[in-house]
Amino acid sequence: METTTSHILVDAVEEKCILVGIITQKLTEELALEYIDELRFLAETAGAITDKVFLQKVTIENSKTFVGTGKMEEIRQYVVENNIDLAIFDDELSPSQLRNIETILQIKVLDRNNLILDIFASRARTSSAKTQVELAQLQYSLPRLTKLWTHLERQKGGIGMRGPGETQIETDRRIINTKIALLKEKLKDIDKQTSVQRGNRGQLVRVALVGYTNVGKSTMMNLLSKSEVFAENKLFATLDTTVRKVVIENLPFLLTDTVGFIRKLPHQLVESFKSTLDEVREADLLIHILDISHPNFEDQYHVVNETLAEIDKTEKPVILVFNKIDAYKYVEKDKDDPSPMEKENYSLDELKKTWMSKLNGTLCVFISAQEKENVEELKHVIYEEVKRIFKVRYPYNDFLF
Repeated sequence: METTTSHILVDAVEEKCILVGIITQKLTEELALEYIDELRFLAETAGAITDKVFLQKVTIENSKTFVGTGKMEEIRQYVVENNIDLAIFDDELSPSQLRNIETILQIKVLDRNNLILDIFASRARTSSAKTQVELAQLQYSLPRLTKLWTHLERQKGGIGMRGPGETQIETDRRIINTKIALLKEKLKDIDKQTSVQRGNRGQLVRVALVGYTNVGKSTMMNLLSKSEVFAENKLFATLDTTVRKVVIENLPFLLTDTVGFIRKLPHQLVESFKSTLDEVREADLLIHILDISHPNFEDQYHVVNETLAEIDKTEKPVILVFNKIDAYKYVEKDKDDPSPMEKENYSLDELKKTWMSKLNGTLCVFISAQEKENVEELKHVIYEEVKRIFKVRYPYNDFLF
């Protein structure tokens, strides 16, 4: 039986969906709305149109249906009256929650993790990325096998079918575990090939572009390497690691574009994308790109740093790049005036005097990759940092300088 790797939303054309989230003591309304906005973008990336958002204030999430009984009934009525195709929940649902909600709504139900996995599956191009995504999907589906066999109940009812149902589930579990083991072996072979490729690159300084998804890493890659890496305004536009040799002045180095990070990234993906994330581990220098025009870029900054800390415990020099300054708008509320004060088109000098410039010491640059603004300063900062690393590694090789 084929249980995974089918793209839930890939073949669907503009499915109507609803988004469901909760507000708790630990999750403020402002933050919950921000998560929902990101979930909406994820749904759009997958090919769905958000019809309505449902948010509920709760003390803790309902262990059976995520939201309360009354809210679930309200959602059910809306689904029926508006011909909704899909419900997407902003947190990971347990197998029992998923089954209960599907039973009530009678439509397709996804949680945030499942949606992200599906987007990754649709974006995977190389054998390595496809293998990593398939492994993550299988690991995610393993504890959720019960819902895959509900057709047995519909055939003859629950009584008398319990044994065969469980037997079939156990059989399927063994099949999936076997496939997981095979995929892990395949990834080991891919890792060996990748290690050989890294070894063949010589001892050039390695620089990795990191950042939240959709901050402009691929655009930056194209700008610095003069290549044509795929870039678009969607989440996870790039999954496969791209490595290019870049020369600034007379100094060559390797530049790597990596997969974007996101809040609540499924741990299955972090584990299965180990070979991709190895590029981050083995980098000598990180260029952390931030979308300064995003209203919550500070949170994204912390999410990336937390993810990097999980991936690699070693301290690495980091160049912090504030991208999209052409779209930056600062909004500040005056204590005596409730109306917001807005200012657009900050000059570079003004930006360099803000608190943002002190976030990463001297290694901080403000640019617009799209408009190619202040790119020369960025190249100079990269050059100086790569040169410093090169001199430490080869103290007697001054011929380049």
